Amino acid sequence: MSLPGKHIFGEIDGRRGTIIEKKADAERVEFLKKLLEFNGFEVLVQENKRRKEDEPVTYTIGVTDLIFNPTIWIYERRLKTPEGKIVTQDYWLQKGENFSPFYWKSKYSQ
Repeated sequence: MSLPGKHIFGEIDGRRGTIIEKKADAERVEFLKKLLEFNGFEVLVQENKRRKEDEPVTYTIGVTDLIFNPTIWIYERRLKTPEGKIVTQDYWLQKGENFSPFYWKSKYSQ
């Protein structure tokens, strides 16, 4: 899983919006829904159709804001956690809670 490079539009339950993620599990949907609603977005969630009964249930999650692009908002440091910290790429991808403001290391960063 990585940050989406493209800005994807689509329909969820008959409403147009920005698609945040497709094929997300229930835990991921709950995490993103809480985060995005805290930041003032109206979240749309739709269960994906399964081809077979034994396939896991997945969801498509999006927001009604057509200009929202998660990659831009993360790198511009515009998203906040409910605790007031800046959302980083690691936090968004649920890889950890590294809230360091640097996304890369150089000889000048501490």
